[in-house]
Amino acid sequence: MTTNNTLLELFQKQHGQYISGQRLSEELGVSRTAIWKQIHKLEAAGYRFEASSRLGYRLVSAPDELNAESVAGLLETSRFGRQVHFYDVVSSTQAVARELAESGSAEGALVIANQQQNGRGRMGRSWLSPPGKGIWMSMVLRPQVPIHFAPQLTLLTAAALCRSLRKATGLSIGIKWPNDLLIEGKKISGILLESAAEEERLKYVVAGVGISVNLEEGDYTEELLEKATSLRIAGGSELKRGALISAFLKEWEELYDLYNSKGFSPIISYWEELAVSLGKRVELVTPQGRLVGTPVGLHESGAIRVRLDDGSMQNVFSAEMGEPVRN
Repeated sequence: MTTNNTLLELFQKQHGQYISGQRLSEELGVSRTAIWKQIHKLEAAGYRFEASSRLGYRLVSAPDELNAESVAGLLETSRFGRQVHFYDVVSSTQAVARELAESGSAEGALVIANQQQNGRGRMGRSWLSPPGKGIWMSMVLRPQVPIHFAPQLTLLTAAALCRSLRKATGLSIGIKWPNDLLIEGKKISGILLESAAEEERLKYVVAGVGISVNLEEGDYTEELLEKATSLRIAGGSELKRGALISAFLKEWEELYDLYNSKGFSPIISYWEELAVSLGKRVELVTPQGRLVGTPVGLHESGAIRVRLDDGSMQNVFSAEMGEPVRN
């Protein structure tokens, strides 16, 4: 048994009461400096302690435990998440899920990590993925559609995630085109879909989702706090990650089945209901250059329909959307 586990047992037996550093040192047979270092390791893993120069330490809260068994026990899906691969630490859940897809894993195979060391977002950006505080996951999809329909699946995933989180938290979460989830202008989630094709059809899609669930202000740099937040910061309370995963997978599977039976049209309606990008004049930086216009809705291809300042309409498939600009 490790010192960390033994230390935790002592705190758990105290039920939130203080234990002096001297007593911890004597019971574990290590120095008080060693106790302090172990507590800091536990804090890095998501445990919260209070320290008193007179009373010692007390355990305030433990991290939300997440594992394959706890997720499986909460699922209400028939396919999504029924094969769970859980890791304490990975470089990226996308990389693991891609290996599963290449090896023939069935649609719905899910990779979840307690921590990512190299989480990735759109445009090659890094994604903050500290241990025990967020949902870092990727899932294998095997849609029977042409490769040029891939953008539709990104928008579908965003709509499913936003709908499930709004129901679970009551927070006013919206979608910034194409798939960023925001609360009062601050990002709480990112979605990255990567695909492989065979003869103009999608062989598989790996859908990566990162959700900042229980991160606290101290987990962010000052620069990040200006543009990012978490469900805990926005809502004021800690949330159970397993329950959020279950709710999301249920919504995701339902919208995916609707898409397979009815096409993209109903997904457009769901996405537009949640969009914060529509009706506001913005700058878009596309691979072809910069343009300014007002997004008005989704095209059936998955592109965003933009009314340019001269009144003409343009479908934009790939762009970095900026903040609203004045006329």
